[in-house]
Amino acid sequence: MAETLLIIIGPHAVGKMTVGQELEKITGLRLFHNHMSIELTRKLFERSDEEYWLLNRTIRNTVFELFAKGDFKGLIFTYMCDFDMQSEFDYLNGIIELFKKNGAKCHVVELCADFEARIGRNKSENRLLHKESKRDIASGEAEMRKTSAEHRLNSREGESLPFESYFKLDNTFIPPKEAAEIIKCKFTL
Repeated sequence: MAETLLIIIGPHAVGKMTVGQELEKITGLRLFHNHMSIELTRKLFERSDEEYWLLNRTIRNTVFELFAKGDFKGLIFTYMCDFDMQSEFDYLNGIIELFKKNGAKCHVVELCADFEARIGRNKSENRLLHKESKRDIASGEAEMRKTSAEHRLNSREGESLPFESYFKLDNTFIPPKEAAEIIKCKFTL
């Protein structure tokens, strides 16, 4: 059974995947970033198709089940959360409960960075390499602006979140390797 689940939440281009990659290197946890299922699903279905959402959910649930019950050190999962939707917290806590009932320690880290830093990261070579759907830079930036205007993608200062083991990190000026070290130490990974 997996020893650890670490969920990294935050807005577009905040560094969830990149920090997750660095954490994978130093902890032995495996990274399942949200675009791993999105990129496959979008090649088969339109986002507006019911099948898109069914396949994406099925891929993710299968990965969670396999890791929660399998003989693995653990899993890092990245997710962009709308902090105004209770269903988002229900979804994340459902994943956490699956791992906890199988004996894993579960942690959530929220990354935040100022918008201009995120706009710059939206063009990074690593992001574009691993996220085919983000390779149209202008479209990606327009999506970031629209989604950020319509949804609350970070918690408010001092807001209480429904996670037992939670940490918020402003990584505007912190390189991914350093952010990974901070997270590793915070949760004793």
